[in-house]
Amino acid sequence: MDPIKVETLLKVQQLRDQFDNLEKHTQWGIDFVEKYTKFVKERSEIELNYARQIRNLSKKYQPKKKEEDDNKYTWCRAFHSTLNEMNDYAGQHEVIAENMMSQIIAELTRYTQEIKTERKAHFHDGRKAQQQVEASWKQLEACKRKFERDCKEADRAQQYFEKMDADINVTKADVEKARQQAQMRHQMASDSKNEYSSYLQKFNQEQNEHYYTIIPNIFQKIQAMEEKRIERMGESLKTYAEVDRQILPIIGKCLDGITQVAESIEPKNDSSQVIESYKSGFEPPGDVEFEDYGQAMKRTVSETSLTNSRTDSKGDRSSKSKCKPLWPFIKKNKTPKQSKEPLSYRFNDLMTSKPKMHCLRSLRRGGANPEDFSHLPPEQRRKKLQAKIDDINKDIQKEMDQRDALTKMKEVYIKNPQMGDPNSVDPRLAEIAQNIEKLQAEAQKFEGWLAEVEGRMPVKSDPPKRTSVLYETQNNTPPTNNNCAQDRESPDGSYTEEPSSEVQSKVQPETAESGDEFDDADEEIQPTIGTCKALYPFDGVNEGTISVTEGELLYVIEEDKGDGWTRVRRNEEEEGYVPTSYVEVFLDSNAKGAITYI
Repeated sequence: MDPIKVETLLKVQQLRDQFDNLEKHTQWGIDFVEKYTKFVKERSEIELNYARQIRNLSKKYQPKKKEEDDNKYTWCRAFHSTLNEMNDYAGQHEVIAENMMSQIIAELTRYTQEIKTERKAHFHDGRKAQQQVEASWKQLEACKRKFERDCKEADRAQQYFEKMDADINVTKADVEKARQQAQMRHQMASDSKNEYSSYLQKFNQEQNEHYYTIIPNIFQKIQAMEEKRIERMGESLKTYAEVDRQILPIIGKCLDGITQVAESIEPKNDSSQVIESYKSGFEPPGDVEFEDYGQAMKRTVSETSLTNSRTDSKGDRSSKSKCKPLWPFIKKNKTPKQSKEPLSYRFNDLMTSKPKMHCLRSLRRGGANPEDFSHLPPEQRRKKLQAKIDDINKDIQKEMDQRDALTKMKEVYIKNPQMGDPNSVDPRLAEIAQNIEKLQAEAQKFEGWLAEVEGRMPVKSDPPKRTSVLYETQNNTPPTNNNCAQDRESPDGSYTEEPSSEVQSKVQPETAESGDEFDDADEEIQPTIGTCKALYPFDGVNEGTISVTEGELLYVIEEDKGDGWTRVRRNEEEEGYVPTSYVEVFLDSNAKGAITYI
């Protein structure tokens, strides 16, 4: 026999009387595996929660629609790239949780069930063998007691026979009867002895086989099961470490990506972008001319002459300033020569300052900026107009592509009537033609304003510009007689092109009459008519739209008018349009035309 097997057998034989302790120990080992499985499960839940928190953090700091212009700066792009890398970083922690669930938790759960079944079978065999030995022992004890009784009975029968044989008064028949009885008892004792001896030999063989063959084999199986459990535990611990080690290269790439975008930041380029974004196009002012007040002292001083003379000089200065833009760093509501204005001009400034504040609040709400961007400096206005024209041209190109596609479809229907009715395409073609006409008209309007800014078209020959100036004067500019600086200053402190005196003279009375109504309308916030829930995310990159996230709740302030857009509000300062098909609208029951859009 193999020496190793002999040594193992001897060790197992040493535990033949520790059957119950082995049963307790193996149960404790299985409980320990279940405890470790629970530990790995809680670790995977921590990884999932951590990944979820990292994703929410990254999503929270993603740029909103109003912050999209920040992407032109390298340091903003670096931060946004860092957010994306952190999103990938969170994904790797989700991979850790998934691998632990599949490679450790699922495997150990299945193995635990298997080892429980195997352990139950081994100890069932052990208990069965133990019961067989105990039954054989009881049967041996019964044979032994029977042999003992028969021997005692034989001794008593022999003594009785000897006593009867020695008594002369007993008949010969009684003596013969006693002798036969003694012989029968001796025969029974001899049979019991043989049976006891035979069963004793059998029991010794069974006991020897039980303790040297059956129980050692069972214990060897239990030992193999225990060693396999311990080995499986070590493999699980190794897998636990390997799951983390597998994602380290990817996490390293995420961190390397953050380092690369950090190194790609270009301070000089960003500062140049700031200059390019905010340069206004204004020219520095010319030299200030000397004004001789000594000549005015020779005149007769009176209120009429003072007013007339200053009004004349003011008219001269204003006519000179029409050809030159005002220096942009002058403070709001002040003119370079404020000391020479009559008191009536200052009184007009005080009376009209309140509408300007209301207009400023309206601008913050995002709804009072003029369509021609005349509230911006020339350079910024030119960029906005050019961007608007580019967007309109893209829309025109899309409509033209749709028109071409429908035209080809109509031709196919004409050649193959079984495929469809050619007349069914006409309504859509007519609609597209109208859309193209509208977009082209709008593009012409913005091109006219752009030509005005670039100096290619005179101001007076552009009716759209005069109209836009008229609307701007009605809504944004307070009535005043000072046509030099006040008329060119927008509510947010920037400057616009100076309108003609003819337009101002027409607008001033109407503005003065409707000033109070404008204040009330501008101050009042449009009431909500219901709520809505965003079904899909919407970026809202176009002018007048608002970005929403999936599941976000908003207030509805204007329902769909048939154009596919619904006006919503997030708070008092943020509102815009979203596609009606992207939201689920719940209008109030008392709202006009209450309908639910899905």
